[in-house]
Amino acid sequence: MTELPFFVYGTLRPGEYNHDLFLRGRTAAEEPARLPDALLYEGPGYPYAVHHPGTSVTGWLITAAPGAYEELLADLDRLEEYHGPGRPRNVYDRVPRDAHRHDGTPVRAWVYLAAPPVARRLAETGTAIPGGDWLHRT
Repeated sequence: MTELPFFVYGTLRPGEYNHDLFLRGRTAAEEPARLPDALLYEGPGYPYAVHHPGTSVTGWLITAAPGAYEELLADLDRLEEYHGPGRPRNVYDRVPRDAHRHDGTPVRAWVYLAAPPVARRLAETGTAIPGGDWLHRT
């Protein structure tokens, strides 16, 4: 398996509570980035990103420390309630997407996007976060 970095946009960002619980001491690099063609929605204490052309989400690219990738991937899948591709119990789907560093360089990364049933509900009744930045929600 190719070890992709993770694009995180909510409670896994540096300074947020799940960063300390899941990522502290397990990363080799952390850098600010943007996820194009994504829209951010309020969730119950955490956000959801969905595919949405023309908007972007603010977050971080997280690279696992040497030897930590497999365990970190499994832990993040559990946290995000991802049970495998297309599984009906998924809250999020883990998908490869291009995130962009501040200089515009694209980087292929894993991103947890709202699973289709959740994304449909958000489109109907969800509250979008203007500007796509979880830390600057109102």
